[in-house]
Amino acid sequence: MKKESHVLVIFPHPDDEAFGVSGTIAAYTKKGIPVTYMCLTLGEMGRNLGNPPFATRESLPGIRKKELQNAAAEMGIQDLRMMGLRDKTIEFEDEEKLISMVTDAVEELQPSLVISFYPGYSVHPDHDATGRAVVASLGRIEASKRPVLQTVAFAHNTVEDLGEPDVVYDISEYLETKLATLKAHASQTQLMVGPWEEKLKEKDPEVMERLTKEKFWTYKWNK
Repeated sequence: MKKESHVLVIFPHPDDEAFGVSGTIAAYTKKGIPVTYMCLTLGEMGRNLGNPPFATRESLPGIRKKELQNAAAEMGIQDLRMMGLRDKTIEFEDEEKLISMVTDAVEELQPSLVISFYPGYSVHPDHDATGRAVVASLGRIEASKRPVLQTVAFAHNTVEDLGEPDVVYDISEYLETKLATLKAHASQTQLMVGPWEEKLKEKDPEVMERLTKEKFWTYKWNK
């Protein structure tokens, strides 16, 4: 893992970071590398309300805000930025507004690495819209000064179209942090984390692969 000066993570929903990059984030923060997490929404349209339900549609935004804060603390993130956009509407936001939001953060923080979704390969419209804004913003920076963009992608045709991931981090050392981060998002993850933990005890290869390997596609600007 390269020594970075500052890592900027940009995702639309609370828990996006937990599933795909929480081990990687923990690896950076444990090494003293500053990580800023821009979360665009509070995930107030999330389908789950806890199991058994402990949230209502009205209370969910506040609950997910606290869950996000707890998750950030688990990962060692000290700079959490909740951008206040509305869940499931990122694709309808003014594109220049989103680009400017990213650009302002990049100009302020001067990150050496940005992590977001690969547009077109991240399934959810909010994911794709976020990735597009990040790509558009960084694409306006002179190539020699542009931070590296590592992306998360999980559409069914990702490997077919993009090839194998460019970076695969074994985050076994930070597995407990990843699990704690997932658990912090309790309203959304209660049903899945328990079974995963049981399968981890059994050394289930599929679950081991899912939880200990974090995969990234480095965005290729010459395409």
